[in-house]
Amino acid sequence: MRVVVPCETSEGLTSMRSGHFGHAPWLCVADFDDEMNLVKVESVRNADHDVAGCGGVIQHVMGLDADAIIAAGMGMPPLMRFTQAGVAVYVDRTVPGVGDVIAKFLAGDVARMTLDDACRH
Repeated sequence: MRVVVPCETSEGLTSMRSGHFGHAPWLCVADFDDEMNLVKVESVRNADHDVAGCGGVIQHVMGLDADAIIAAGMGMPPLMRFTQAGVAVYVDRTVPGVGDVIAKFLAGDVARMTLDDACRH
């Protein structure tokens, strides 16, 4: 399983999460084996929303072959496109660190993002 978390820096699991998916400068990409053991963590520069637009950011993340995204905030267009493509989108606004939110996700304590959770802008 591959989980993507938008973040502020390239420090992997010690990065601070970004408040919004589309404008995050970095993405923490965490790969898990079949038993959900962490096998690899990588920091990937996110597409620049001001240059690529929302669609460009979505395509960039789709190219990472994510199975799940954990975001504090995400607009309706990316939520709908990821969901339609089979990428599970989760929301958590309580834990500021990437490693902590992934641990919370692994414990089953992160909810799926609903339409009511999506940002309206």
